[in-house]
Amino acid sequence: MNHRVNRKQPNSKMCFVCGIENRYGLRSFFYELDNNELLALFTPRQEHQGYPGRLHGGIAAAILDETIGRAVMIKEGFDCWWVTIQFTSRFRKGVPLDERIRVIARMTKIRGRIFEGSGEILARDGTVAVEGYGRYMKLPLEKISSDFNASGDDWFVARDPSDPIDVEI
Repeated sequence: MNHRVNRKQPNSKMCFVCGIENRYGLRSFFYELDNNELLALFTPRQEHQGYPGRLHGGIAAAILDETIGRAVMIKEGFDCWWVTIQFTSRFRKGVPLDERIRVIARMTKIRGRIFEGSGEILARDGTVAVEGYGRYMKLPLEKISSDFNASGDDWFVARDPSDPIDVEI
């Protein structure tokens, strides 16, 4: 199914998942879709492998956790901060290296300072390779990190000519 991209979410400098300057990181980009789901795009490289040719399971969990944890920003905006309090995953098939991977996530419930979400890493053919569920708690940024400058150059929307306008899910 085809979906329109409504907005691109910010990246950071050094986050393992979204850090633009982290040479070992995934350098993922996040796009809010017209169906209120969040799409993450990234290309895992050789240094992200577990078994040869396959993404390490812990790294698959990291990108899935990050994408689910960001889904709340579609409704709450970019200046709300959430931390993972519970995360589970189920691995169905290996995730290949060196090809663009799609991750889809959505917020399923929000109540007070807690939200829940689910998501999937999709194989090239659209089947689910990894699925996850998480619970997240809202916290002020100063309780999470005193070094992160969200209003400065640590948190920014990185524009790229390859940013999609429409995506097939």
